[in-house]
Amino acid sequence: MYARIVQSTAATDIDGGVAFVRDTVVPIAQQQHGYRGLAVSADRSASVFGVVSLWTEKADLDGSDSALAKTRDEGEEIIGGQLSVEAFEEVVFEVTQPPTVGTSLLIRRLTMDPAKVEDNIAFFRTTILPQIKATAGFRGVRQLINRETGSAIVSTLWDDPAAMDQAAVEAEARQAQAAGRVTFGAQSKREILFVDQL
Repeated sequence: MYARIVQSTAATDIDGGVAFVRDTVVPIAQQQHGYRGLAVSADRSASVFGVVSLWTEKADLDGSDSALAKTRDEGEEIIGGQLSVEAFEEVVFEVTQPPTVGTSLLIRRLTMDPAKVEDNIAFFRTTILPQIKATAGFRGVRQLINRETGSAIVSTLWDDPAAMDQAAVEAEARQAQAAGRVTFGAQSKREILFVDQL
């Protein structure tokens, strides 16, 4: 599975962005080969708006870009800020309950040596993932990686903000376990605002 992340870190109209994705982007995405769904999340206090769309194969991700790129200028005007676009491979996905509107999403960005991607995926699966899944309120986890650059995202889904906040504290405490393996970016705490098919 492959993912495209479209994000604005200076969003001025989050609700307008949700409506635009629902009414304009989704109908186009649904016509593209290999489309598997999308979700919109936001941190209103930090003016962050994000969309993740999932695709069966890399060719599907690449092939859909031209059709969806046409909507980005319009979306940028509605949402505000400047949209960034990134592509990743989904290397870990486990879910106990699928995302629904109102659930909480914790996102952590990472960077690593591209030569150590496979080793770090294995480490995450065997050492970190069981700890995440054992945390109260857990619903799901997704790890996305760009193998060429070593950029990665770990997103975890939680029942509510309290569970997410506790998970964020525990994630900070776990950083020492990955010392020397990855460089940690900031965490982003969000709410799921729209889901299609995921």
